[in-house]
Amino acid sequence: MRETSLAERLIAYETSTLEGMRAAAEFVKGWLEARDVEVADFVHNERPLLAATVGAEDWPTVVLHGHLDVVPAPPEQFRPRTDGDRLVGRGAYDMKGALAAMMYAIRDLADQRGVRVRFLCVSDEESDEAGVRASDVLVERGYRGDFAITGEPTELRIGVQAKGVLGVRLEVTGKAAHGSTPWLGDNAVVKALETYERIRALPFARESSELFDRPSINLGRIVGGDALNKVPDRCVIDVDIRYLPGQDPGEICAAIAALPEVSASELIHRDPVIVDAANPFVRTLAEVVAREMEAERVSVGRDGASDVVSFLDAGVPAVEFGPRGGGHHGPDEWVSISSLERYGRALVEFVRLVPERIGRPRLHVA
Repeated sequence: MRETSLAERLIAYETSTLEGMRAAAEFVKGWLEARDVEVADFVHNERPLLAATVGAEDWPTVVLHGHLDVVPAPPEQFRPRTDGDRLVGRGAYDMKGALAAMMYAIRDLADQRGVRVRFLCVSDEESDEAGVRASDVLVERGYRGDFAITGEPTELRIGVQAKGVLGVRLEVTGKAAHGSTPWLGDNAVVKALETYERIRALPFARESSELFDRPSINLGRIVGGDALNKVPDRCVIDVDIRYLPGQDPGEICAAIAALPEVSASELIHRDPVIVDAANPFVRTLAEVVAREMEAERVSVGRDGASDVVSFLDAGVPAVEFGPRGGGHHGPDEWVSISSLERYGRALVEFVRLVPERIGRPRLHVA
């Protein structure tokens, strides 16, 4: 199928590297321009970003948003392969499969005049660096709309909520001693692991909500010790906390900072996502999604965060919506081949249905 072939091309670019991101962005731009879709290209923090607009000249405006970058992986994971209904490879599910479907959707929607459709593609969604994101830059440049869809993995459901992100760095100190007499020292690595377990036992970690069982807490990095035969006197750990909508990140940070013998600092913070399921664009998308799947519930909460917050911060209702798959950020990441076609069809049907379902008053057009 066409989406699968294009996804394979995208997966082959090693977009965990700057060189791979640039090469992939050049391919996407060239692919669209070869199909008479004009593309604007920009650079932010040395990384490429793309923007294209097709369709109507005015209201309503729908944004299709995706990212090219992936988390690092061995070279063999950038060689796509098929296994039954699965397309396997780094980024297949998160989110080069969805990106391929969006590229075809933009092409298919170029001649319609009922909706203005924007395609935005960035290369820093997976980055854990603090600061202004590429999606923020595009929004500031005016690439916004009345409604936005980012193609993060959702199993063909609509992500109306997502956890917030709080990255915390903890420095733990101890006392050095010879490795043969550890009882004379105070092992900072052991203390850091104990601190991580204390965080997991804090009250916020046991809370739940309608769409989430609990927050997510992951020990992502640990650096400690400088010699095998020495009791380490310093250890630094980075903890990735995905907190629930309604929880206060300031209170979470304060609770962590109050733990004994710990120095804490914030690495990264993103607000949770909360979108009104009664929004007319969300209802219209839900109508289309209901035709494509048998599940009773089409709206879900997402454990991961995404650039959808860039649109929400600008007052644009936005959701996560992507194909079926699994194993993202793992060695056997895959996307369902059959769902890619259904996903692409749903995007096109949604846009074509918007003029009929959405009233004429302007919402958030730039």
